[in-house]
Amino acid sequence: MSRKALFIVNPHSGKGLIKNHLLEIIDVMTKADYEVTVYTTQSQKDAVRVMRERKKRYELVVCSGGDGTLDEIVTGMIQSGFQTTIGYIPSGSTNDFAISLGIPSSMKRAAEIVIGGKVFPCDVGRFNDDVFVYIAAFGLFTEVSYGTPQEMKNALGHMAYILEGMKHLQNIKSYRLKVTYVSENGEERSIEDDFIFGMVTNTYSVGGFKSIAGNVFKGEVALNDGLFEVTLIKVPRNPIELNSILAALAVQNIDTDYMYSFKSGRLMVESEEEVAWTLDGEYGGHHRQVELRNEREAMDIMVKNNKGH
Repeated sequence: MSRKALFIVNPHSGKGLIKNHLLEIIDVMTKADYEVTVYTTQSQKDAVRVMRERKKRYELVVCSGGDGTLDEIVTGMIQSGFQTTIGYIPSGSTNDFAISLGIPSSMKRAAEIVIGGKVFPCDVGRFNDDVFVYIAAFGLFTEVSYGTPQEMKNALGHMAYILEGMKHLQNIKSYRLKVTYVSENGEERSIEDDFIFGMVTNTYSVGGFKSIAGNVFKGEVALNDGLFEVTLIKVPRNPIELNSILAALAVQNIDTDYMYSFKSGRLMVESEEEVAWTLDGEYGGHHRQVELRNEREAMDIMVKNNKGH
Protein backbone atom coordinates (compact mmCIF):
# COMPACT_ATOMS: atom_id res chain seq x y z
CA MET A 1 0.00 0.00 0.00
CA SER A 2 1.31 3.45 -0.92
CA ARG A 3 2.49 5.74 1.85
CA LYS A 4 0.80 9.14 1.97
CA ALA A 5 2.64 12.45 1.62
CA LEU A 6 1.31 15.99 1.83
CA PHE A 7 3.20 18.43 -0.42
CA ILE A 8 2.68 22.08 0.57
CA VAL A 9 3.95 24.52 -2.05
CA ASN A 10 4.45 28.28 -1.81
CA PRO A 11 4.17 29.21 -5.52
CA HIS A 12 5.40 32.78 -4.98
CA SER A 13 8.60 31.96 -3.09
CA GLY A 14 11.86 33.17 -4.63
CA LYS A 15 11.42 33.56 -8.36
CA GLY A 16 8.53 31.13 -8.52
CA LEU A 17 10.80 28.48 -10.04
CA ILE A 18 8.96 25.70 -8.24
CA LYS A 19 6.37 25.87 -11.06
CA ASN A 20 8.99 24.54 -13.48
CA HIS A 21 9.93 21.60 -11.24
CA LEU A 22 6.63 20.53 -9.72
CA LEU A 23 6.05 17.48 -11.91
CA GLU A 24 9.57 16.07 -11.55
CA ILE A 25 9.38 16.47 -7.75
CA ILE A 26 6.03 14.65 -7.63
CA ASP A 27 7.49 11.99 -9.93
CA VAL A 28 10.41 11.41 -7.54
CA MET A 29 7.98 10.91 -4.66
CA THR A 30 5.61 8.73 -6.69
CA LYS A 31 8.45 6.43 -7.77
CA ALA A 32 9.24 6.00 -4.06
CA ASP A 33 5.69 4.67 -3.59
CA TYR A 34 4.18 7.83 -2.10
CA GLU A 35 0.63 8.90 -2.86
CA VAL A 36 1.06 12.67 -3.01
CA THR A 37 -1.51 15.31 -2.13
CA VAL A 38 -0.47 18.77 -3.35
CA TYR A 39 -1.62 22.02 -1.74
CA THR A 40 -0.56 25.46 -2.99
CA THR A 41 -0.65 28.15 -0.31
CA GLN A 42 -3.12 30.96 -0.91
CA SER A 43 -1.85 33.61 1.47
CA GLN A 44 0.64 34.31 4.23
CA LYS A 45 0.19 31.93 7.21
CA ASP A 46 -1.97 29.60 5.09
CA ALA A 47 0.66 26.85 5.51
CA VAL A 48 0.30 27.16 9.30
CA ARG A 49 -3.42 26.40 9.04
CA VAL A 50 -2.99 23.53 6.58
CA MET A 51 -0.28 21.94 8.72
CA ARG A 52 -2.25 22.41 11.92
CA GLU A 53 -5.35 20.77 10.35
CA ARG A 54 -3.53 17.94 8.51
CA LYS A 55 -4.61 14.34 9.01
CA LYS A 56 -2.46 11.85 10.88
CA ARG A 57 -2.50 9.54 7.85
CA TYR A 58 0.31 11.55 6.24
CA GLU A 59 3.66 9.90 7.00
CA LEU A 60 5.58 12.75 5.39
CA VAL A 61 4.95 16.46 4.87
CA VAL A 62 7.06 18.05 2.15
CA CYS A 63 7.24 21.81 1.80
CA SER A 64 8.64 23.96 -0.97
CA GLY A 65 9.33 27.64 -0.34
CA GLY A 66 11.79 29.72 1.61
CA ASP A 67 12.72 29.59 5.27
CA GLY A 68 9.55 31.55 6.05
CA THR A 69 7.46 28.75 4.53
CA LEU A 70 9.35 26.15 6.56
CA ASP A 71 8.71 28.30 9.65
CA GLU A 72 4.97 28.14 8.92
CA ILE A 73 5.10 24.37 8.47
CA VAL A 74 6.90 23.82 11.78
CA THR A 75 4.62 26.31 13.56
CA GLY A 76 1.54 24.46 12.33
CA MET A 77 3.02 21.13 13.36
CA ILE A 78 3.75 22.37 16.89
CA GLN A 79 0.21 23.79 17.12
CA SER A 80 -1.29 20.46 15.97
CA GLY A 81 0.21 18.65 18.93
CA PHE A 82 1.62 15.73 16.93
CA GLN A 83 4.75 15.23 14.89
CA THR A 84 5.22 14.28 11.23
CA THR A 85 8.57 13.96 9.45
CA ILE A 86 9.25 17.03 7.30
CA GLY A 87 10.94 17.21 3.90
CA TYR A 88 12.24 20.58 2.71
CA ILE A 89 12.69 21.60 -0.93
CA PRO A 90 14.09 25.15 -0.73
CA SER A 91 12.93 27.67 -3.34
CA GLY A 92 13.33 30.99 -1.50
CA SER A 93 15.71 33.90 -1.97
CA THR A 94 18.19 33.00 0.77
CA ASN A 95 17.37 29.57 2.27
CA ASP A 96 19.65 29.94 5.30
CA PHE A 97 18.36 26.88 7.08
CA ALA A 98 18.60 24.70 3.99
CA ILE A 99 22.29 25.68 3.78
CA SER A 100 22.73 24.65 7.43
CA LEU A 101 21.08 21.29 6.76
CA GLY A 102 23.19 20.67 3.65
CA ILE A 103 20.10 20.56 1.42
CA PRO A 104 21.10 21.41 -2.18
CA SER A 105 19.54 24.22 -4.22
CA SER A 106 18.68 21.75 -7.00
CA MET A 107 15.01 20.98 -6.41
CA LYS A 108 15.21 17.48 -7.87
CA ARG A 109 18.22 16.60 -5.69
CA ALA A 110 16.44 18.05 -2.67
CA ALA A 111 13.41 15.88 -3.49
CA GLU A 112 15.66 12.81 -3.69
CA ILE A 113 16.96 13.62 -0.19
CA VAL A 114 13.38 13.98 1.04
CA ILE A 115 12.58 10.38 0.07
CA GLY A 116 16.03 8.76 0.30
CA GLY A 117 17.86 10.61 3.04
CA LYS A 118 17.86 10.13 6.79
CA VAL A 119 15.75 11.61 9.55
CA PHE A 120 17.52 14.31 11.57
CA PRO A 121 15.99 15.34 14.92
CA CYS A 122 16.41 19.12 15.05
CA ASP A 123 15.89 21.77 17.70
CA VAL A 124 13.01 24.25 17.44
CA GLY A 125 12.83 27.69 19.05
CA ARG A 126 9.89 29.02 21.05
CA PHE A 127 9.37 32.77 21.15
CA ASN A 128 6.71 33.51 23.77
CA ASP A 129 3.75 31.66 22.20
CA ASP A 130 5.27 31.68 18.72
CA VAL A 131 7.73 29.33 16.99
CA PHE A 132 10.92 29.89 15.00
CA VAL A 133 13.18 27.44 13.22
CA TYR A 134 16.59 29.07 13.05
CA ILE A 135 16.69 32.79 13.97
CA ALA A 136 14.95 35.39 16.10
CA ALA A 137 16.47 38.87 15.75
CA PHE A 138 15.91 42.53 16.55
CA GLY A 139 17.48 45.85 15.64
CA LEU A 140 19.73 46.84 12.75
CA PHE A 141 18.79 45.17 9.45
CA THR A 142 16.00 43.04 10.96
CA GLU A 143 13.27 45.18 9.38
CA VAL A 144 15.07 44.72 6.07
CA SER A 145 14.18 41.05 5.66
CA TYR A 146 10.44 41.56 5.94
CA GLY A 147 10.50 45.14 4.60
CA THR A 148 12.27 44.32 1.34
CA PRO A 149 9.74 43.80 -1.48
CA GLN A 150 9.56 40.23 -2.79
CA GLU A 151 10.27 41.50 -6.31
CA MET A 152 13.51 43.07 -5.09
CA LYS A 153 14.52 39.86 -3.31
CA ASN A 154 13.82 37.89 -6.49
CA ALA A 155 15.91 40.20 -8.66
CA LEU A 156 18.87 40.86 -6.39
CA GLY A 157 18.98 38.02 -3.86
CA HIS A 158 21.35 38.73 -0.95
CA MET A 159 22.29 42.10 -2.40
CA ALA A 160 18.73 43.30 -1.83
CA TYR A 161 19.17 42.94 1.92
CA ILE A 162 22.49 44.76 1.87
CA LEU A 163 21.24 47.64 -0.27
CA GLU A 164 18.07 48.02 1.77
CA GLY A 165 20.05 47.83 5.01
CA MET A 166 22.44 50.58 3.99
CA LYS A 167 19.52 53.01 3.93
CA HIS A 168 19.15 52.57 7.68
CA LEU A 169 22.76 53.18 8.72
CA GLN A 170 22.36 56.90 9.07
CA ASN A 171 19.69 56.55 11.65
CA ILE A 172 20.45 53.54 13.80
CA LYS A 173 18.04 52.94 16.65
CA SER A 174 19.29 51.53 19.93
CA TYR A 175 17.49 49.65 22.69
CA ARG A 176 18.18 49.50 26.40
CA LEU A 177 17.73 45.84 27.25
CA LYS A 178 18.05 43.50 30.18
CA VAL A 179 18.94 40.01 29.01
CA THR A 180 18.69 37.21 31.55
CA TYR A 181 19.84 33.78 30.43
CA VAL A 182 20.78 30.32 31.63
CA SER A 183 24.39 29.56 30.72
CA GLU A 184 25.70 26.25 29.39
CA ASN A 185 26.60 25.13 32.91
CA GLY A 186 23.14 25.99 34.27
CA GLU A 187 23.96 29.32 35.95
CA GLU A 188 21.55 32.24 35.59
CA ARG A 189 23.31 35.36 34.31
CA SER A 190 22.20 38.85 33.39
CA ILE A 191 23.35 41.59 31.00
CA GLU A 192 22.04 45.15 30.86
CA ASP A 193 23.26 47.40 28.06
CA ASP A 194 22.32 49.42 24.98
CA PHE A 195 22.14 47.36 21.79
CA ILE A 196 21.60 48.04 18.11
CA PHE A 197 21.21 44.39 17.10
CA GLY A 198 20.70 40.96 18.55
CA MET A 199 20.17 37.47 17.16
CA VAL A 200 19.26 34.17 18.77
CA THR A 201 20.14 31.44 16.30
CA ASN A 202 20.23 27.73 15.62
CA THR A 203 22.00 27.76 12.25
CA TYR A 204 25.34 27.72 10.46
CA SER A 205 24.26 30.43 8.01
CA VAL A 206 22.80 33.91 8.57
CA GLY A 207 21.68 36.18 5.77
CA GLY A 208 23.01 33.80 3.15
CA PHE A 209 26.56 33.91 4.55
CA LYS A 210 27.83 30.50 5.63
CA SER A 211 29.56 29.99 8.95
CA ILE A 212 28.94 33.39 10.52
CA ALA A 213 27.55 31.67 13.63
CA GLY A 214 30.18 28.95 13.34
CA ASN A 215 32.99 31.48 13.28
CA VAL A 216 31.54 33.31 16.24
CA PHE A 217 31.38 30.13 18.27
CA LYS A 218 34.56 28.58 16.84
CA GLY A 219 32.65 25.96 14.87
CA GLU A 220 30.90 24.62 17.95
CA VAL A 221 27.40 24.91 16.53
CA ALA A 222 25.05 21.94 16.64
CA LEU A 223 21.46 22.01 15.48
CA ASN A 224 20.31 19.41 18.02
CA ASP A 225 22.12 20.31 21.26
CA GLY A 226 19.28 22.20 22.97
CA LEU A 227 21.26 25.45 22.85
CA PHE A 228 20.92 28.70 20.94
CA GLU A 229 23.88 30.81 19.83
CA VAL A 230 23.25 34.38 21.01
CA THR A 231 24.97 37.46 19.58
CA LEU A 232 24.28 40.98 20.89
CA ILE A 233 25.89 44.08 19.37
CA LYS A 234 26.39 47.12 21.61
CA VAL A 235 25.76 50.69 20.53
CA PRO A 236 28.85 52.18 18.82
CA ARG A 237 30.03 55.37 20.50
CA ASN A 238 31.43 56.88 17.33
CA PRO A 239 31.72 56.22 13.56
CA ILE A 240 35.03 54.38 14.06
CA GLU A 241 33.37 51.83 16.36
CA LEU A 242 30.51 51.45 13.89
CA ASN A 243 32.98 50.76 11.11
CA SER A 244 34.74 48.19 13.31
CA ILE A 245 31.42 46.42 13.96
CA LEU A 246 30.49 46.37 10.28
CA ALA A 247 33.98 45.18 9.33
CA ALA A 248 33.76 42.33 11.87
CA LEU A 249 30.40 41.25 10.47
CA ALA A 250 31.69 41.51 6.90
CA VAL A 251 34.43 38.97 7.65
CA GLN A 252 31.94 36.87 9.65
CA ASN A 253 33.65 37.34 12.96
CA ILE A 254 32.89 38.80 16.38
CA ASP A 255 34.76 41.65 18.06
CA THR A 256 34.20 41.17 21.79
CA ASP A 257 34.87 44.85 22.47
CA TYR A 258 31.55 45.64 20.89
CA MET A 259 29.59 42.40 21.10
CA TYR A 260 28.42 39.73 23.52
CA SER A 261 28.24 36.11 22.39
CA PHE A 262 27.15 33.10 24.41
CA LYS A 263 25.11 29.88 24.26
CA SER A 264 21.87 29.35 26.11
CA GLY A 265 18.80 27.14 26.00
CA ARG A 266 16.57 29.74 27.63
CA LEU A 267 16.67 33.52 27.88
CA MET A 268 14.47 36.50 28.68
CA VAL A 269 14.81 39.86 26.92
CA GLU A 270 13.16 42.86 28.59
CA SER A 271 12.83 46.47 27.42
CA GLU A 272 10.94 49.56 28.59
CA GLU A 273 9.89 50.25 24.99
CA GLU A 274 8.51 47.91 22.38
CA VAL A 275 11.12 46.21 20.21
CA ALA A 276 10.37 44.87 16.72
CA TRP A 277 11.49 41.27 16.17
CA THR A 278 11.84 39.12 13.09
CA LEU A 279 11.38 35.34 13.19
CA ASP A 280 13.00 33.39 10.35
CA GLY A 281 13.00 36.54 8.22
CA GLU A 282 9.32 37.34 8.78
CA TYR A 283 7.73 39.96 11.03
CA GLY A 284 7.53 38.69 14.60
CA GLY A 285 5.72 41.59 16.27
CA HIS A 286 6.65 44.36 18.72
CA HIS A 287 7.38 43.24 22.28
CA ARG A 288 8.56 44.62 25.61
CA GLN A 289 9.29 41.19 27.04
CA VAL A 290 10.11 37.96 25.25
CA GLU A 291 11.05 34.53 26.50
CA LEU A 292 13.01 32.32 24.13
CA ARG A 293 13.27 28.59 24.78
CA ASN A 294 15.03 25.87 22.87
CA GLU A 295 12.92 22.74 22.45
CA ARG A 296 15.52 20.10 21.81
CA GLU A 297 14.94 17.78 18.84
CA ALA A 298 11.31 18.90 18.52
CA MET A 299 11.11 18.23 14.77
CA ASP A 300 12.28 15.47 12.43
CA ILE A 301 13.56 16.71 9.07
CA MET A 302 15.09 14.79 6.16
CA VAL A 303 18.79 15.41 5.38
CA LYS A 304 21.50 13.74 3.30
CA ASN A 305 22.61 10.35 4.54
CA ASN A 306 26.21 11.54 4.80
CA LYS A 307 25.36 14.83 6.52
CA GLY A 308 27.14 15.07 9.85
CA HIS A 309 25.81 17.23 12.62
